[in-house]
Parts: sequence; C-alpha cells; structure tokens
Amino acid sequence: MIREVMGGKLHLVRITQCNLEYEGSCAIDQDLLDAANILPFERIHIYNVNSGQRLDTYAIPARRGSGTVGLNGAAARLAQRGDRVIIVTYVQVNDEETAKHRSTVVMVDEKNKPVKTIRHSLRSKS
Repeated sequence: MIREVMGGKLHLVRITQCNLEYEGSCAIDQDLLDAANILPFERIHIYNVNSGQRLDTYAIPARRGSGTVGLNGAAARLAQRGDRVIIVTYVQVNDEETAKHRSTVVMVDEKNKPVKTIRHSLRSKS
C-alpha cells in the first residue's frame, strides 16, 4: 500500500511579503527550505493560521538567511504581511518505507530563523 504522509513542515512562519505582480509561487529563505527538506519547485501546502485560508503552490528559493516567506501572484491575495502560516510537504511511502521515514518539523522564531527541529517517526519503537 502507498501512503501519503508529511515530509517536511515549517511551523508558524510569518509572511514577510506579498507580491501580486510576480508569476506565482512562494519564496522561502533557502535556510528554511534546507531545514525542512523542501526542494525548490516542490509542491507545498500553505495553511494560514490567521485567516484559515489554505492553498497549494510551489516553493522557490529566497536569499539564504533573509527570513523571507513571500506569497506571489494570486496567492498574495490569501495572506497579509505578518500572518502566521504552516507550510507542509507530503511524500508517498510504501508500507516497508514507513519504518524508516521521519517527518521533519522546523520551529522558528519571530524573524523566521530556525530554533528547533523535530523529527517524527511513523512507527513507534516496540
């Protein structure tokens, strides 16, 4: 069986910019992408904690160390600067892979700097 599970998560990052005139996507500080194991142009799901809005787009790298999390194009209408969002990727794993898969959760400070990384196992150790 193939299951879809969380791959990486940026928890409660703040939107730093919204740009309607850009072609689309979400710009994310390369340090954050690396920490959450999110690849450039990978599909991401964004959940706006402030408004409840949910959207899909793809990640594009922003300047390393900048703290940037910017919504571009139509997505820019779904959040405001300062909104807190959760950014998640999902991966597909078969039952054999679930024993070794670990989801990554990155917690950040108020400036979108990683402060803690948690890795969750899908299967409990018995």
